[in-house]
Amino acid sequence: MVKIMPPPCSPAPRPYTTVILAMSADGKISDRDRQAARFSSAADLHHLETQIAQADGVLFGANTLRAYGTCLTVRQPALLGARSQRQQPPQPIQMVCSGSGKLDPKWRFFQQAVPRWLITTALGAKRWQGQAAFEQVLTLSASSPSGWRVMAQTLREQGVETLALLGGGTLVAAWLAAGLVDELYLTVCPLLMGGAGSPTPVDGAGQLMTAPWPLTLISAKTVGSEVFLHYRYSHDPGD
Repeated sequence: MVKIMPPPCSPAPRPYTTVILAMSADGKISDRDRQAARFSSAADLHHLETQIAQADGVLFGANTLRAYGTCLTVRQPALLGARSQRQQPPQPIQMVCSGSGKLDPKWRFFQQAVPRWLITTALGAKRWQGQAAFEQVLTLSASSPSGWRVMAQTLREQGVETLALLGGGTLVAAWLAAGLVDELYLTVCPLLMGGAGSPTPVDGAGQLMTAPWPLTLISAKTVGSEVFLHYRYSHDPGD
């Protein structure tokens, strides 16, 4: 397993960001109703927890939280011990991104023993004024590549050196467009979902064939009927 590395030197420091997703053999991360994707194996869950345990923060979109109602915590004693040795708190910061801020405080996520941050708009931030559900509410200046770069710099200034990005596809696309992704783990699961409306690892407007987001394969491993792929994103010098 390749360890998440410190962020590269850049004019604006940011978290070293790794995308971690499981998908069907036809590239879907959920079904057409965008329900919680529970089609991966125990091996993939172990893989996901291992990667999360190395990060300072975990970032996911509001629809991902709505589907599950909870977040994955670090539970394995060996992983908790490794975090302690690295002088990290037991749990990484769980960051949910929601432009509207419309999140149900009755979800189990809000009872879990984890640090919680919200990334939202000025309007979304008003919904949580005076409440203790989130330790921090960060306001996104603009839903654009420049806005996300500013947010990434803010996270780094708040002590988040390594970040695990768990989707959904629209959020992953936004971070790719801003040049903020460094590595990508994809677990290919042995099933087909189909459907034009089913979400993929990278949604949004998409790229043209003349300007794709380039990847370099680091490793490929088969466990049972699943394939674990690990890529590095090939940044342009100007990113």
